[in-house]
Amino acid sequence: MESLEEIPEPHAFTAHLMMGDATYAVEFVEHEQAHSATARDNNMRAAIIHVIADAAVSVCVIVGLLLARAFGWLWMDPFVGIVGATVIASWSYGLIRDTGAILLDMNPDRSMATNLRQAVEREGDQLADLHLWRLGPGHVGAIISVITTEAREADYYRARLARFRSLSHLTVEVLHKS
Repeated sequence: MESLEEIPEPHAFTAHLMMGDATYAVEFVEHEQAHSATARDNNMRAAIIHVIADAAVSVCVIVGLLLARAFGWLWMDPFVGIVGATVIASWSYGLIRDTGAILLDMNPDRSMATNLRQAVEREGDQLADLHLWRLGPGHVGAIISVITTEAREADYYRARLARFRSLSHLTVEVLHKS
């Protein structure tokens, strides 16, 4: 089997299957991957990190106290405190970095931005402006501005981008260029 036309990413096309005298149209649609950055739930992640950090520090404190008692290492208590603080700071830094990016409206998923651009521009239109932001775990909002020479309206682009399941809110501006 071979495609007569270029198949855009994510893959979406209609295959015409001929069996005997009958022809059947089969739709293929590939949705973006679920493991993208938009699928993370930072609230759940923070809760898990908190519980794991508490457990890890508690185990370290108990081990430190046992070593201090058994060998007379009085420095073990402050050492364990510093190790525990370092572990918690390291995990917290990653969480603060990721949630800070959300609060600053940074692009939550670069691959999705690339796929949206390709989907809009594959028939000669130009994506003049694209803003993506995370609405929640697995949900992204987008505002796009498209420049086209064709007689296309916003609904045309909404239908074209409908295959992006994580795109929960879409605002489209169409600028017609002569």
